[in-house]
Order: sequence, then structure tokens, then C-alpha cells
Amino acid sequence: MSILGVESVVFGVEDVAEHARFWTDFGLPVESIGENEAVFRLASGSRLVVLPHGDARLPSPDPFPGDGLKETVWGVDTPENLERIAASLATEVTVTRDADGTVHAVCPDGQPIAVRVWHKKSFVSEASPVNTPASHPRFNQHRIWRQKAIPKTINHVVFFSPDYVGSFEFYERHLGFRYADHSKGVGIFARAGGTFEHHSIFWVNCDLPIAPDAFKFMHIAFGCDDIDEVMLGANIMEAKGWKNQTMNSSGGISRHRISSAIYYYCDIPGHCGEAEYHADTDYLDDNWVPRAWDFRFGSLLWSNNAPPIFRGDDIPWDLTFDADRASFEPYRKEKPGKRPSQGKLAEISEDDEHAI
Repeated sequence: MSILGVESVVFGVEDVAEHARFWTDFGLPVESIGENEAVFRLASGSRLVVLPHGDARLPSPDPFPGDGLKETVWGVDTPENLERIAASLATEVTVTRDADGTVHAVCPDGQPIAVRVWHKKSFVSEASPVNTPASHPRFNQHRIWRQKAIPKTINHVVFFSPDYVGSFEFYERHLGFRYADHSKGVGIFARAGGTFEHHSIFWVNCDLPIAPDAFKFMHIAFGCDDIDEVMLGANIMEAKGWKNQTMNSSGGISRHRISSAIYYYCDIPGHCGEAEYHADTDYLDDNWVPRAWDFRFGSLLWSNNAPPIFRGDDIPWDLTFDADRASFEPYRKEKPGKRPSQGKLAEISEDDEHAI
């Protein structure tokens, strides 16, 4: 089963025009914008679709109140693999089909998903070589000069899950996702089998004090060529009035330690989550050995205004190789009394929410 990545994401919103303006300013290429629909198509062929609440194309019942990403559509490489996935899903959850063959289901955690055959596009993506005082690979050559951020891919989506270990294992059983890394008690990173990006999805533990009690959208990350594009996108968004209220308290542009990615978050209209510019992430294949991390050590690296729990040189180097998944056991829901909100994870406050 080869899931190639996110084929589409479908947002349900109160104000289509405001969301269309946000995503246009963010740099997503416009395919069409109308009164009751906005569609953006990235270089990889992935789409972002914005629909008004109550539209018949949105999943019913609504997976969570308010604006947000309501359905994730995964792209599969062949019709044969689509049928295998559909048959596998049907052993555990109800499956429906559209006339075009798209498969729809709702995961046990409440996440609506769809799967369809996807002819993912090849595209050009280039970053300038980086000069250092002792190494000059960009010799007698000017750096690529960018005028706006134009994200090329949807790298990953992130959701709160009431059973984040179970959410990953459902994706692994039926969609062939690979375990990448575990932020212990906080969430699991997983990669679609047909892509090399560090993770295609991340589930955040609803047991955290800062989390909702049920499934909900958190953020979506878009792949950019380099740090210049991330920096430019961040500056343009602020200049256009999209204030970064969430991440300013955590230092703005920074780098995740777990995946190495440079990132910047923008608040999506409707208080529904964040859009992330994302560059220079780790790329993996099936030779990768998953790791389990202390959440404080793995989350942030250079955020100068990060919440106190993430700051300082005294955060221990706490990571282990985790091929046997021993780190999952304390957080399995069938083990009563093993809730990660008890003990050290209870130290996380609401100010820390987007630092994880």
C-alpha cells in the first residue's frame, strides 16, 4: 500500500472570503475562488479546498465545532492499492464510496479521512548552496533571490487525538504508515509509505492540560524551499495584517529538534488552528530507526521567548532508539491509570501549547 501523501485537505469555515484572502496572502497558488468555494493547488498537485459550514461535500456529522480542517484526503499510487486499503478499512470501520471511486471513512479517534488514486506531480524545488566562513560552495554566484513564499507541498497535518497511540496504529494497520518518532506522552510522528518527508501526520495527546478533550484540528505544514522563503513568508503575512499571536510568545521562526525543520506558524482565521511554513526537514526511508524523545528536549531549539519549561541549558539529552516501541506502553489507553497528564507532563501550561 503506497500512500503518496496528502492529496487534498478540506476546510469547513464560516467566512469563505476571509479564508481565501488568508491562503492567497500565504502564497498558495489559486485554482478558483467563488462565493461558496475556494480551491488552491500546489506544485505537487495537492489541493486545499475551503467550503462553507453546511456544504454537502463536508463530512457529516461535523467532527468538531467551528472552523478547521474537516477531512484529510490521502493519495494512493494505484487503483489496486486503493482497493486493498478500502478492504482493510472495512474490517474495522464503515466505508463509503463516491462515484469517482474515492473512499471515505471515520477513524476511531473521530478523524474523517478519504483515500483516492493520485497522480502526484513532479516539480522543481531548489535552494542556494550555503556558504560558511570556511566553505564556499556558492562561489562567484549570487544567491537565489525570492519575492514571495510559494509553498510546494503539504508536508503534514496535525490533530489532537484522545488516543494518540491508537490513532497511529490504525493508520499503520490500514494505510501503511511508518513510525518515525515519539515525543513521549505528547504525540507520535508517522510517515506515509510513499513519501520521504519526516512525517505526514502527527497526533497530539488529548490528555495534555493544553489540549481539547476530543479530536480536533491543530495545524497544517507547507513545504518551502529554504529558510529565505520561510522568513519572507512570515514577514509578508505580518505586513498584510495576519498577526502571529500564537507563536510570537514562542520566538517566531525557529527549528524543531525532532525533525530538524525550520518553521513559522500563522494563525488561520476563525481561531481554528495554524498554517506552518516548513523547510529543511529530515527526509527518511525504511532504514530509519524511530526514536523516543523527552518532549522538552525534542520540541524546540532556538525560540528565545519559549515558555519556561522549554528554556535553559538544563533540559536533559533524553532520546533513545525505539524500534521495539517500548515507549508506547505507558500511554496505551487499555492500561488504566497510565495517563501522561499525571506527573511531569502536567507541568505544561496553556502558554506552552504551540511549543510542542
